[in-house]
Amino acid sequence: MNGGSGPRREVSYSRNVFLPVTNLCRNRCAYCGFRRDPNDGAWFMSPAQVLELAKRSKVAGCSEALLTLGERPEVHAEAKEKLEAFGYGSTIDYLEYLCKQILELGLLPHTNAGLLNERELRQLRRYNASMGLMLECAAELPAHAQSPGKDPKLRLEVVKTAGKLRIPFTTGLLIGIGESSENRARSLLAIRELQAKYGHIQEVIIQPFVPKPNTPMATYAGPSEGELLATVAMARRLMPEMNIQVPPNLVRDLNQFLLTGANDLGGISSVTPDFVNPEQPWPSVAELRAAVERAGFVPRERLPIYPRYVKDEKFMSREVRMSVLALADEDGYRAC
Repeated sequence: MNGGSGPRREVSYSRNVFLPVTNLCRNRCAYCGFRRDPNDGAWFMSPAQVLELAKRSKVAGCSEALLTLGERPEVHAEAKEKLEAFGYGSTIDYLEYLCKQILELGLLPHTNAGLLNERELRQLRRYNASMGLMLECAAELPAHAQSPGKDPKLRLEVVKTAGKLRIPFTTGLLIGIGESSENRARSLLAIRELQAKYGHIQEVIIQPFVPKPNTPMATYAGPSEGELLATVAMARRLMPEMNIQVPPNLVRDLNQFLLTGANDLGGISSVTPDFVNPEQPWPSVAELRAAVERAGFVPRERLPIYPRYVKDEKFMSREVRMSVLALADEDGYRAC
């Protein structure tokens, strides 16, 4: 957990810009409202579009550039054509270019690109302060029947490989997509095992499923607040020293989540919406800090790389380290 005068005393968050590089994806998760087909509202952001948003976010005071996209978009001919038009042979090469440019702007990239192999993780590590992949669930679920990239064994392998490469990593659970309480426990234990071996998992997100219109699970009820609180409590019990994150725009009683064991609220943006849950606006920084203080905790702004890893050069490339040190204070948090 973060530092401070006592357990869970500090609650961290970051200020980011959400860069949805493309919503083309090879997976067809039954709950996803982000993914689009080529003839149904798909996009692929150009370098100019990405960097214009990044520049705006730098002016707005952000430190994190969150690059999110569908997995293996090249399965669609339209994605290949876009990449070729941009001058790149693969999504990974394109992401490497974008992250390098973003890092040079003084922002710290954090990329979520789905399943990646060791070569791809190594390639992106050079210009990313941290990376992430939601495990979602360690059990196979009907919601993932048409999603080859959601095989839990493959996703755990990515988290493991990131550990071998010393990449500060984010993962977590998606709650309410058909999993049982036992599935959740097994998922957390799988994460705990990898963390014990490699020490690279900087946070575990407990995220609720939010039903989306025009998806197979549109009529499903999301998880109850009680289910979410119980999962946060389980995560805290199983991993006492882990940073446990809940998205502040997706939970109702933030006070209860902080008292139950959550100590991080993820990235919030004044520049872009949450493109995965656009109907759920983020709180402002002032609103977030006030809510944390009302709950009796101390808000601390962090970078996309957590303080522990800021202080350990083994978890950063030379390029990333230079940018991180320019933004961090002596405790490894965001400098004022």
